[in-house]
Amino acid sequence: MTKKVVVIAAGGTGGHLFPAAAFAEEMFRRNWRVILMTDARGRRYAEGFPAERIEDVPAASLSANPFTAVPALFKIWRGVNEAKRRFTELPPALVAGFGGYPSFPALMAARAHKVPILIHEQNSVLGRVNRTMATSASIVACGFERLDRLPAKVADRKRVVGNPVRSPILAVRERPYPEAPAGGRLNLLIIGGSQGARVFGEVIPAAIASLPQALRQRLDVVHQVRAEQVDTAKKAYAKAKVNAEVAPFFTDMGQRLGACHLVISRAGASSVTELQVAGRPAILIPFAAAADDHQTANAEGLTAVGAADVFTEQEFEPAALAGLLERRLADPHGLAVRAAAARAAAKPEAAKSLADLAESVAR
Repeated sequence: MTKKVVVIAAGGTGGHLFPAAAFAEEMFRRNWRVILMTDARGRRYAEGFPAERIEDVPAASLSANPFTAVPALFKIWRGVNEAKRRFTELPPALVAGFGGYPSFPALMAARAHKVPILIHEQNSVLGRVNRTMATSASIVACGFERLDRLPAKVADRKRVVGNPVRSPILAVRERPYPEAPAGGRLNLLIIGGSQGARVFGEVIPAAIASLPQALRQRLDVVHQVRAEQVDTAKKAYAKAKVNAEVAPFFTDMGQRLGACHLVISRAGASSVTELQVAGRPAILIPFAAAADDHQTANAEGLTAVGAADVFTEQEFEPAALAGLLERRLADPHGLAVRAAAARAAAKPEAAKSLADLAESVAR
């Protein structure tokens, strides 16, 4: 029996590629052939992506500037035609779009070839490409109950499945929340999204440095910062006599998440979902410039159940963060309660639920 082919269309950031990778793993387990279609930028976040092959097609983001819009339109047109050609060579049974402008050419080619389309939106606000393609999709699956900007005519196609997460994160769910005995070590994990967060590298070391000495001495900090901030952050922690590991990226995020007592993070869809699945309390700082302020909406997935505190970027400054950190870290029982609330809000079967939907609409 010939295996069916699913083309996964995704790109832009790790926030689009990580859930797509978890879905791909599940489709492989179900004996499907998996092709990832993205662009050169998306490929940067696709290392180790579980696909038979990764295909680049030209893609671009449109802007209101006519000097950049015309070249972008031409590039998109070339990408759609390239995707059409590849679909003729290897007809897919389904195209699954996970958002980001690199997903657009494959989705347009699917519509032209009358290939069933499944859309998955990770955020609480439907992204621009997914919004454009929603009316052509058989199903619009989503990560959270809240889904703003969904066209009214496709409301009956909405399915809340959660966001698929990678196997190492699912494994954390099987581990209990780490105990924090009185006077014992406290593990603080700081992640700023797949591209880092400049403000995190500026505010957080200063906040931690202002904590009482007795608390600073108990901290083990793992801090993801932008590459150009690594040296400055390391010096700040060393000056404050805080044990800290600082790097632009950590490949063993499952292990880091499993060991931590508290997380400071952006409120990207993948970050919020991984905190839910792992069952970890958090302090969230939504990215103010995110389209449609979707990170503030995403944060509700944890704040609504009492598992997270939220700062706006305007409120996020060293003194305010230090005060909150001191209160939270002084209450291990409260952190454990918040961890349990996060865990209860998770949808750990998201990849399987999404694969079920995919198989139900594939041709």
